Amino acid sequence: MGKGRLEAFSDGVIAIIITIMVLEIKVPHGFDLAALRPLIPVFLSYVLSFIFLGIYWNNHHHLLQAVRHVNGRILWANLHLLFWLSLIPFVTGWMGENSFAAMPVALYGTVLLLSALAYFILTRTLISHHGSDSTLAIAVGRDFKGKISVVLYAVAIPLAFVNSWLACILYVLVAVMWLIPDRRIENTLTL
Repeated sequence: MGKGRLEAFSDGVIAIIITIMVLEIKVPHGFDLAALRPLIPVFLSYVLSFIFLGIYWNNHHHLLQAVRHVNGRILWANLHLLFWLSLIPFVTGWMGENSFAAMPVALYGTVLLLSALAYFILTRTLISHHGSDSTLAIAVGRDFKGKISVVLYAVAIPLAFVNSWLACILYVLVAVMWLIPDRRIENTLTL
């Protein structure tokens, strides 16, 4: 089957996730800048999550540019990814509302870790369907950034109970690493 519906559905779900996140930021009752101070952690957690969702949306788009068609296994692998991404508004809100306390930061990292693993599963399912000599398989290669991301999340989760800010720095590090455009698929498609 074609990949168009999968792309459109995924785009819509990610757009809804971002919308839900921004709606969770409550307007303060005060009228001066001091009224915004309690929202700083909420806003910071929103910005980080918005960046992560943007990274997933961008990479998902590139991933699907390298494939021709999808099957039922791919649809379920994609839904698996969307499930974990759909939890980002909850953990974002909990983390922000509790000023980056240990348990919310650890759960945030757990959702990021499971999202990364789901993305890995989707990628492997697509490669399995299209073959180890496919454009996608060549483009993904050894996927160093994907593997190092999983390691950093796995380190950050227990670290959150020692120092939640250090765990958050690792999350930011992963985001920055992915903000640098990953041109593997684009470069492979233009060869």
